[in-house]
Amino acid sequence: MIIDRFQTLCRMGAFCAATLAATVALAEPQHGIAMYGDPANPPDFVSLPYVNPDAPKGGRIVQGEVGSFDSLNPFILRGTVPWQLQFLAFETLLGRSYDEPFTLYGLLAESVETDPDRTWVEFTLNPAAKFSDGSSVTIEDVMWSYETLGTVGHPRYLGTWAKVEKMEQTGARSVRFTFNVADRELPLIMGMRPILQKAQWDGRDFTASGIDQVPIGSAPYVIADFDPGRFVLLKRNPDYWGADLPFRKGTMNLDDIRMEFFGDGTAMFEAFKAGLLNTMRETNAEKWNTQYDFPAVRSGDVVKSEIPHQRPSGIQGLVMNTRNPAFADWRVREAMIQAFNFKFINQTLNGGVNPRITSYFSNSVLGLKPGAAADAEAALLRPFSDSLLPGTIEGYALPEGDGSERNRRNIAAAIDLMAEAGWTIQQGVMKNATGQPFTFEILLNQGANEPQQIVDLYSSALRRMGITPKVTAVDGAQYQERTTRFDFDMAYYVRGLSLSPGNEQMLYWGSEAAETEGSRNWMGMKSPAAEAMIDAMLNAPDRDGFITATRALDRVLTAGRYVIPIWYNPVSYLAHAKQLKYPETIPAYGDWQGLQPDIWWWEN
Repeated sequence: MIIDRFQTLCRMGAFCAATLAATVALAEPQHGIAMYGDPANPPDFVSLPYVNPDAPKGGRIVQGEVGSFDSLNPFILRGTVPWQLQFLAFETLLGRSYDEPFTLYGLLAESVETDPDRTWVEFTLNPAAKFSDGSSVTIEDVMWSYETLGTVGHPRYLGTWAKVEKMEQTGARSVRFTFNVADRELPLIMGMRPILQKAQWDGRDFTASGIDQVPIGSAPYVIADFDPGRFVLLKRNPDYWGADLPFRKGTMNLDDIRMEFFGDGTAMFEAFKAGLLNTMRETNAEKWNTQYDFPAVRSGDVVKSEIPHQRPSGIQGLVMNTRNPAFADWRVREAMIQAFNFKFINQTLNGGVNPRITSYFSNSVLGLKPGAAADAEAALLRPFSDSLLPGTIEGYALPEGDGSERNRRNIAAAIDLMAEAGWTIQQGVMKNATGQPFTFEILLNQGANEPQQIVDLYSSALRRMGITPKVTAVDGAQYQERTTRFDFDMAYYVRGLSLSPGNEQMLYWGSEAAETEGSRNWMGMKSPAAEAMIDAMLNAPDRDGFITATRALDRVLTAGRYVIPIWYNPVSYLAHAKQLKYPETIPAYGDWQGLQPDIWWWEN
């Protein structure tokens, strides 16, 4: 272990003195930490650069969500939880700036310290930190939270905990984590674990909690009321301990945050038009341009805001589950992509205005470049050339349709690919040599209008190939349960990606995640090349090396042909009550977690 090795070397006298001097000079408590270089904001910063530090407090925001919920504990696998809850009602040791690729500043921790090689990280608690019930946040709470989440929490926490060799209290308010692997991102990841109150769970089963036990947090908001499946009401805590922190200045301004739940998108939109909701995030450009002309918009009571961003497109579309033997064949997956008539579907649903997702990190500096891989990327990929799919190194691009509904050329290419994989059209039906029809189920979340429209148009194209998929729409709880168990053939898939991809990529694309229920590796991919590229990202010595490794990963994912991608919006469309305001300075992430409602305010 690192500390033991250091103590052994100290017995060498002079070496110890020299090493200690270097360590003191290089490892000192800091106000923040960045993945590369130093944080943009100095130790004496007053507020984050994209907030209004003078924003008034008060008012309310009422948001809508399609689906339901049956749990208020976002830290376990069991149950469906309102997605924003973990970010609004709970805090971490460090908080994220959304105007920097990956930089964290002190929140519950007043300082962070690590060595040059980032083999350990130490946090010192802010002595003022308190839970919403007024009790102090202690090192015992911190250590209990890390161990509990890392051992019985949601699977997204388990991988990082496995990389911790030792957790130890180093002072009355400090804790140190020593790592057992080389991974430069770990000190940052460790700063982003939610801290819960240990005493609340004495004698209770943390994994069994749902709506009967609401975890106690230290954040500015507390859960004031809820009705399972219908609404959750958060209220700003007037006694919130961190109101004067530079990181919190100008944020969390609204008194009430209410989340209303609806069976489908149409009902939610009608509720917004009727005034039940006072904000609405629209993802369909055609609808934004044609249907947001109701009386409240015309009178100016509702404002239409378009917010740009610089983040990656991520991946959104229909994911193919390679656990299904048919989809384990890349030629079948490529045939499914060929059959997807993007130009026609985009024109029909969006008026053709939305750009297509061309890779997992498109729309950003991290995305692959068209054509063959650059030398540095190819060097990372070449050791895996025997297992890489065609196009990974030499270049892969999504098929271009002709824009017509029949899309003859691409359908013909899809039929040829199916034949190579052993499937041919026999008496109008796609079958294999034994006469078994090629069919599969497309799983959708009931009430999700756009995915249903996409699948309806796509199914029409598949029928021209002799394929009739079964389309199943289930309620939110069933959808969550089935996707958690990977119980689907094809499903509608959305995976947002950041400007600082790191350890979470293993949860998305890693082999272990493919076997872990509740992981985000819905496609079930197992790629040594992808894991090697993630490792190269995590240990890149500089930003250039990080970008190279990420572009190489993007090539593996895109050429893997796991998802039939649709479109993304380079801007976000938000309609909202005129009293709801946001700053003129927009962070790089744009309308992302951390924007609404975090830095909005109410102004009469």
